[in-house]
Amino acid sequence: MNIDSAVNLDDIRKLAKKKLPKIAFDFLEGGVDDERCLERNRKAFERHALIPRYLRDVSRRDQSMTLLGRSYSSPFGISPTGMGGLFRPKADLMLAEAAAQANIPYLMSSASNDSLEAAARLAPRNTWFQMYGTLDDRINADMVRRARDAGIENLVITVDVPVNSNRERNRRNGFSRPLKMTPAIVMEALGHPLWIIRYLMTGGVPMMENWAPYAPEGATPREVGELFGTLTPAAMVNWETLERFRGIWPGKMVVKGILHPDDALQAVRAGADGIIVSNHGGRQLDAIPSPVEMLPAIRGAVGDEVELMLDSGVRRGSDIIIAICLGARFAFFGRPPLYAVAAAGAEGIQKTIQIMQKEIDMVMAQIGCASLTQLHAGYLYTGSSA
Repeated sequence: MNIDSAVNLDDIRKLAKKKLPKIAFDFLEGGVDDERCLERNRKAFERHALIPRYLRDVSRRDQSMTLLGRSYSSPFGISPTGMGGLFRPKADLMLAEAAAQANIPYLMSSASNDSLEAAARLAPRNTWFQMYGTLDDRINADMVRRARDAGIENLVITVDVPVNSNRERNRRNGFSRPLKMTPAIVMEALGHPLWIIRYLMTGGVPMMENWAPYAPEGATPREVGELFGTLTPAAMVNWETLERFRGIWPGKMVVKGILHPDDALQAVRAGADGIIVSNHGGRQLDAIPSPVEMLPAIRGAVGDEVELMLDSGVRRGSDIIIAICLGARFAFFGRPPLYAVAAAGAEGIQKTIQIMQKEIDMVMAQIGCASLTQLHAGYLYTGSSA
């Protein structure tokens, strides 16, 4: 199977699995502990069904959505994901360019391999910047400055990583950050020659460009990665930290990783313009509810004025429709775009976006909805048979 014959996102995932060595695929695919949260994220969507309304004119359908003052062509975007260069060189810029072409948001991770400045030059209207609070307030402030100077409008602060998590797949595989290519890893990777060739031709372990300015001049990618590891996570990050970000950021601020309604309210009080309800794709805590389960309570707590978004477990166009019915305005996905970039580069990302757009369009027609603004909880059926 090649990318042209892929009919859904799981087809593209299977292609990525063939292209990547086990250590890279498991880093992308895996969760924490027993990985029950990965299954819970999917089952939470499956507990909802959509109730179609027929004999409505759906000959013209509009899936555009306005978010944080900007209109996007579809109600989904690309979640922040680190180490994209491990799957294909310049992956982060491929994601940014594809998002710009499709007019959807690309949330660039501060743990990306390409720089925020390069992404902003390539996709100035579509690139958001995601960052964590670090142990160094000067670096926090400088990253905010760089995002502002690059013309980025939306800053995303991820709050659900107080400590490193127990990613057992990575531990079994010998994955460390920065990545160290042991003989065992190299032997397994030899079964994926194209990945090995790209890895070697680009100098091996990819540089974390956003962090290079804070390392000594001439620092290697490994040394920059070690710097990142010493500064994050920062367990002392708290609400005052968030307020400091708000005080120095002139644009829209989004808080990512909220799951409790009280935290959502406090984020709004701290100056958040939007909230991404997320459990980090099941990569931080295994015994945790899915965002789908918590979204209605959070919407009820913050009211209709706050821009609520969702990520974790989104794999189908129907998932996005369900999320909007439950109170989200937008949904994001992280793993599928990286499967795509691993499977076929820019062409794979374009294919992934097209599949999601087509699925959303089809679901809208099937349920009798010509515009996403018409969606509400009345389109949902939740029951034991769903």
